[in-house]
Amino acid sequence: MTAVVDAQMLGKRYRGRWALHACTMSIPAGHVVGLVGPNGAGKSTLLNLAVGLLAPTSGTVRVFGGPPASSRVRIGFVAQDAPAYTTLSVAEHLTLGAKLNPTWDSVYANGRVRRLGLDHRRRAGRLSGGQRAQLALTLALAKRPDLLVLDEPAASLDPLARRDFLDDLAEAVAAREMSVVLSSHLVSDLERICDYLIVLDGGRVQAAGRIADLLAARQAGTGLEDLVLAIMGRDRHAGTETTA
Repeated sequence: MTAVVDAQMLGKRYRGRWALHACTMSIPAGHVVGLVGPNGAGKSTLLNLAVGLLAPTSGTVRVFGGPPASSRVRIGFVAQDAPAYTTLSVAEHLTLGAKLNPTWDSVYANGRVRRLGLDHRRRAGRLSGGQRAQLALTLALAKRPDLLVLDEPAASLDPLARRDFLDDLAEAVAAREMSVVLSSHLVSDLERICDYLIVLDGGRVQAAGRIADLLAARQAGTGLEDLVLAIMGRDRHAGTETTA
C-alpha cells in the first residue's frame, strides 16, 4: 500500500534535547489517522517535519515518495490554534489563498464561508475561536489537498464549536478522496472520525495500525481511550489523566 508519509529513524533535536528520536513509521494512503500522545510527546514536531516546516536533525521523512517541500501543493495544513492573519478580513484570506495555491477552488471556498455565516468583511482577529478554526479548515480544504494535516486544531474550542468543527471535517472526508492526519490530545475526538491510530510517547512511535485491528488484539470490551493508555503503559486508576 502506498505511504503518504514515511519516516525512517527520524529525529529532531532542540538545544540538546530530542523532541523526536529514531521515529520510524509509515502512514498508508486513504485513511483518517489519529495521532495521539501526551504533551511533549513530539506530535507537533512530527507534523511540522512532515509538512516541511522543520528540517530533521537525523533520519528522513518522505511525503508521497519525495521530500516534503516537493509536495507542498498537495498538502493542506492547519497548525495549532488555527492561526490566521488577524488584520486581514475573511475575504482577504480567500484572495491570498487563491494567489498562493494553483489548485485553489474558489467556488468551494466562497460557498463554505457563506454556509458557515462568516462575514467576508470581518477581520480574522474579530472572529470567535470556532470561526477562526472553520476559516483555517476552509483555507486548507480549498487547496484540494491529497493530504490534510491537522495539529490539534480544535483543542482550544468549547465543546459545541469542537463538535461543529469535527462534523464539518467528517463531511469533507466523506466527500473527497484524501488522506488525513489529525493530532489531538482528546481521544474522544479521534474516536468519532479516525480509522487508523499512531501513538507517540517519549519522542517515539509506540504503536501504529488500524484501530479495529489494535482493539481486536486487546481484551474484549476495551475502548479506544483504554487502548491508548495501555499502549503508553499508564493506568487510568493510578491518577492518570484520561486524555492522551
